[in-house]
Amino acid sequence: MSETGASPLPATPPAHSPLFRAEHFVWLTARVLEQRVFAHHFLNGSADPVETALDAYRNEDGGYGHALEPDLRGPVSQPLHTGHALRVLDAIGRCGGQRVERVCRYLTSVSTKDGALPAIHPSQRGYPAAPFMPIVDDPPSELLATGPVVGLLHRNEVWHAWLFRATDYCWQAIDSLGESHPYEIEAAVAFLDSAPDRPRAEAAADRLGRLVREHRLAALDPGDLAGYPVAPGYAPGEHHFPHDYAKTPSSLARAWFTDDEMARSLDFLADAQQEDGGWPVRWRQWAPGTTLEARPMVTIEALRTLRAHGRVIG
Repeated sequence: MSETGASPLPATPPAHSPLFRAEHFVWLTARVLEQRVFAHHFLNGSADPVETALDAYRNEDGGYGHALEPDLRGPVSQPLHTGHALRVLDAIGRCGGQRVERVCRYLTSVSTKDGALPAIHPSQRGYPAAPFMPIVDDPPSELLATGPVVGLLHRNEVWHAWLFRATDYCWQAIDSLGESHPYEIEAAVAFLDSAPDRPRAEAAADRLGRLVREHRLAALDPGDLAGYPVAPGYAPGEHHFPHDYAKTPSSLARAWFTDDEMARSLDFLADAQQEDGGWPVRWRQWAPGTTLEARPMVTIEALRTLRAHGRVIG
């Protein structure tokens, strides 16, 4: 009994595995969407609740908004929000049908003259956005926004008139890459991993792998991060590692790294889990709420990457 006469509260069960600790973190901090995504991937949860939660972010124009991607606030649809929604649908096996047809109509409506996507449509003006995401009246085409969306749609065998021009843009953008930065390379890999022309994709990936190593865009030795530069505009310490490029063993980027390099990368990822059970946000943080919303997303991605590479997380 306590001094007040009330029975003491039961002690919190000890955290005994990465997954147990991550689950506690998700229930404590995550939005409903990420809670349901976590339950689907790790607790045998149905895909239906994920789809229902995702619908809260969908707009009448077929795109997604409402800060689905935390660094862009406000209700308006944006390409980055919509690409995020497609990744969620892909991960639960629901990337098809009339829903995706409406998404493609939205993507067509905001595409640039060459058929690509801008990272941020000017409709974002007037709503809060991360300071590293500039809003301009005539935004340029971005491989960062276009590559992952086009690759994902090809993987799900979605066909739409917009895809032909967007695919051509991705090939041209990747073929012209001479200097780049990690997020752009990741976007290129997301396209190449599912591009229909496999010989061309493999040749392009081989060239990008050499670029990544020559320009030291992947930290191959997590114990000596001082030896690897951080890209201009990135946050201090915002390094990228082999597992960031090769999120699964079947990725074309996996061939860029030796088994030892990949093992060190995955060890580093596993060890990055923090005391509260979540993984940290490595990119530049500009508002407390956005970081809180992003950490469960980063945590789920870390767990999925570890599991995909055969690491025991339960």
